[in-house]
Amino acid sequence: MKTVFTACLLSLGLAAAALAQDSDPIGDMLRGDDPDARDGEELSSEPGSIVVLRGLDKVTARTRDFEITIGETVNFGALAITPRYCRRRPPEETPETYAFLEIRDRRTDGFGVDTDGEEIFSGWMFASRPAQNPLEHAVYDVWVIDCRA
Repeated sequence: MKTVFTACLLSLGLAAAALAQDSDPIGDMLRGDDPDARDGEELSSEPGSIVVLRGLDKVTARTRDFEITIGETVNFGALAITPRYCRRRPPEETPETYAFLEIRDRRTDGFGVDTDGEEIFSGWMFASRPAQNPLEHAVYDVWVIDCRA
């Protein structure tokens, strides 16, 4: 219970900070949380505008690769995937591609009309560690392949 309360307070604080800014609030927040930017050095790569993901339907064993522009939402089966940020390190550094994704499990009201659904994942995914993918869904897996400018 204490963890949920702390998470709610943190979310409210991040939302308030985002609303106080005039530029792209989500992008600015995520750039501040960029795993490569934590050491304060100048980054040698720019954020990408398109993230390449691979989705697996565990029931049919079919995979699908799709490109999503940052900020747009793409449906994959019952999932609605929205990338918020991605970056790929340049070749002279240790290879890594990562993206911040928000994934919702879409629901219908029983008559085929979409409802809000449930957010099942919001966080970073790393291409070099697909086995550590924190998305847990009974039917679908999604992981990062690439980030393009």
